[in-house]
Amino acid sequence: MGCLNLSNETRHPYTARTSAPLTLLVGVLILLTVFGNVVVVIALTTSRALRAPQNLFLLSLACADILVATSVMPFSLANELMGYWYFGKVWCEIYLALDVFFCTSSIVHLCAISLDRYWSITRAIEYNLLRTPRRIKSTVFIVWVLAALISFPPLITMKKDEGKEDRPECKINDELWYIVFSSTASFFAPCAIMVLVYVRIYQVAKQRTRAPPGERSRENGNQQDPKCIADEQEEEGKVRGEEEVDEEQSSSDENEVALCSRTKKRWRAETAAAASRWKGRQRRERRLTLVLAVVVGVFVLCWFPFFFTYTLTAVCPCCVPETLFKMFFWLGYCNSSLNPVIYTVFNHDFRRAFKKILCKKGR
Repeated sequence: MGCLNLSNETRHPYTARTSAPLTLLVGVLILLTVFGNVVVVIALTTSRALRAPQNLFLLSLACADILVATSVMPFSLANELMGYWYFGKVWCEIYLALDVFFCTSSIVHLCAISLDRYWSITRAIEYNLLRTPRRIKSTVFIVWVLAALISFPPLITMKKDEGKEDRPECKINDELWYIVFSSTASFFAPCAIMVLVYVRIYQVAKQRTRAPPGERSRENGNQQDPKCIADEQEEEGKVRGEEEVDEEQSSSDENEVALCSRTKKRWRAETAAAASRWKGRQRRERRLTLVLAVVVGVFVLCWFPFFFTYTLTAVCPCCVPETLFKMFFWLGYCNSSLNPVIYTVFNHDFRRAFKKILCKKGR
């Protein structure tokens, strides 16, 4: 979101002693954001283990974070240090539009990812058949279009305030309707959807039995071969002495029992293999769900303070200290650099891909 200058009394609000470490800190943040997300893009496009169609959401999200670091953050820093907008009216409007657009795009991406997780868990068979790269790409395109529809119209129609000639300003409209609309559409509504979806995912995962479907149906396994049922019934009849058989019939029954035994063994082996594959898929799904839940949680922690105080300024402009507001503003930007760290800490496939990329570069 664009920087809101709650008060702008001086042309140069920072001394040289303060500006130097602040510039260094933000410069490091920009470099880490670009480097980390570029590595994520390379990993997602080169690692075979990360080529699942749903990871296209993460690829698009990383691109959005790179664009924030390269086209928004440097100008936010310059505007903050100088105390006025140096880059002209046209770029001011572009800068504000991109800032709101990329922020909204990030949270709409996360909202789409959470819904994708939910459908893949609750409707695994039919949804995974539809989860093709083409469909995911179409969904990513819709995400960007939706973010643009939320972000651009209010910016285009809002009343511009150029400030004084010797101290031009570049700030988002501070009218009540815009603040409420922007905060609700760009953050609070998608955030509520994500939280509800992940609560539902947790409930579904908790309700599910730990045994894979193959093991649950093991007790009915003999139904796969009618001969096995007949053999077992006949066996029970023999034990109870309810019927007699001659030697020829007994020999035939023994052959059928042997065939049924082999069928059972083959079925059990196939069931064990299916259960092993199922457990492997479940582990991968749980790991990815954990990573995405952490990504969403960190995003909320980084951006909620800003949007809360931003909304509060609409009701009570003097209730939010300027220094606190600026801290929350930059905390939101920090989120763009944290996603690569989350992937590295919580996902083995990403760690392995990152090590491979970095080791190759180091050679």
